[in-house]
Amino acid sequence: MATRQRDKAAARKAGRDRRPQAHARYIRISPRKVKIVIDLIRGKSVKEAKAILLYTPKAASPVVLKVLESAIANGVNRENAPYTEDSLYVAEVYANPGPTLKRYVARSRGSASPMLKRTSHISVILDSREVSKAKEA
Repeated sequence: MATRQRDKAAARKAGRDRRPQAHARYIRISPRKVKIVIDLIRGKSVKEAKAILLYTPKAASPVVLKVLESAIANGVNRENAPYTEDSLYVAEVYANPGPTLKRYVARSRGSASPMLKRTSHISVILDSREVSKAKEA
């Protein structure tokens, strides 16, 4: 029984995505608002994405910038990683909905209306231009 578990764990480890990535979970911003910001940086180089996020006046910008910097650190500081900050670009970035906090707000005549406080899971996956070109050839 344990042999099969070891085989499955080894198969998962072999098929795992090796690109540098970072995730922020349970962020208290609606995914719809985060997607406006992440659409600006998709496919851009890391330096260009940082500059865009620094000067974007949206509430999600500092959060996405923090996740981006974490992904950069994961790629550059990894042991035997072929990545440098100049060669990295934003390959994938997405915001998925997290759990919704349900609250109620008072209304007229003693009634109540639901208030949905949405959360997001933000993911940034980087890739290297040189590595991706080598895969194509």
